[in-house]
Amino acid sequence: MKKYLLAASLLAAFLPTFAQEERIDNGVVSIDDDRAMTIRSNNGNFEFKPYLMVQSNASFNWYDDEGLDKAYNQDNVANSGFAMPYAVLGFTGKAYDRVAYNLSINAAGSGAGLLQQAWFDVRLDKRLSLRAGKFKTPFTHAFNTTLGETLMPLLPTSLTAAVIMPHSLNAVTPSMMTGWDMGVQAHGLLGKDGKDVAKWGYEVGIYNGTAGNTNAATKTLSDDWHIPSLLYAARLTYMPWGVMPTTQGNAKRLNEKKMLIGASANLNVESENESTNDTRFGVEYALLYHRWYVGAEAYMMHVGFTKRMKIRDTFNYFGAYAQIGYFATPQLQLAARYDFYDRNGSGLDGYLNSPAVGINYFFRGTGLKLSAMYQYTGRWGHQTQLDRDNDDLGIATHSARVQLQYSF
Repeated sequence: MKKYLLAASLLAAFLPTFAQEERIDNGVVSIDDDRAMTIRSNNGNFEFKPYLMVQSNASFNWYDDEGLDKAYNQDNVANSGFAMPYAVLGFTGKAYDRVAYNLSINAAGSGAGLLQQAWFDVRLDKRLSLRAGKFKTPFTHAFNTTLGETLMPLLPTSLTAAVIMPHSLNAVTPSMMTGWDMGVQAHGLLGKDGKDVAKWGYEVGIYNGTAGNTNAATKTLSDDWHIPSLLYAARLTYMPWGVMPTTQGNAKRLNEKKMLIGASANLNVESENESTNDTRFGVEYALLYHRWYVGAEAYMMHVGFTKRMKIRDTFNYFGAYAQIGYFATPQLQLAARYDFYDRNGSGLDGYLNSPAVGINYFFRGTGLKLSAMYQYTGRWGHQTQLDRDNDDLGIATHSARVQLQYSF
């Protein structure tokens, strides 16, 4: 009899189980719903959760005559066809309720991008945890949404497109997004009320500032400020109705009532091959209310050059977007977004505006998600034709994408 009980307990410990857990956030594919297969030790001290996410898409991009360099005889239709941006395989878990860990490989990446993320998290207190490794930097709601659960396949252009630098500096191409990076971070939840609901969240960290382009230690001391040439970042969020799930649309979360208001800032010392010091500020808002999702952000970046560059000019860039999603049926989400980008610096007139529409269809009980979107990028307010021509370099005027995603 004891043998049967022992066998049953071992089987129960290692059979897949499905759990609603938000305390282990992997940032790649959501594991807080019934897609999360958990292998748990008999005493509950250890958990192991494998996961998989694959995205395959077909894209069509049409550029105007100034959008691509005609010296290379490029057609108006370019960067189109089939692609696989992510083929992620990884695992996450915990040990003794104090240590969480995560490792994921993106087989569709190359170089340092093959390692999507790798970190361990040590909980020192209910309100304080330390994380070390490679993970998402704490800037913007859009980027810190779980990969695969964004409202549209493409993030806002104002967040991802490199700025236009008035000087001829091919290696100086900062963008608003700070991306994945190597570093160490303190984070936690504060301000629990009588119902044990955390209302405040914080993230404070130091990172390489290389946006995941390398997994090696390549930094030095700043010649100008005499401090390590790293990325210093912080983010503070207020969540009056409890912890905000990192999703912009999930067919299994149609009864949520959560809201997030946040602010973030960072300083990247001697970034862009030790040529600039970049300072970013951002504010964010997100709402999940039953079938509705609303998100809006505004962010700016101040770029100053290091003394070795012998350039006294400084530039300010600004971007903002607002987007909304609605589940017309339990499986079909409709989406719309308006994106605004002062790409050439606030000292010059002219802006990019990028309205977009899309849909997401969640196949019931399969882990499949079908997404489609169309985005138009226009230009307005430029004083000269040259400014107008330069402002959309590398950005498609008409962009369409259909994407199929499978996650487990």
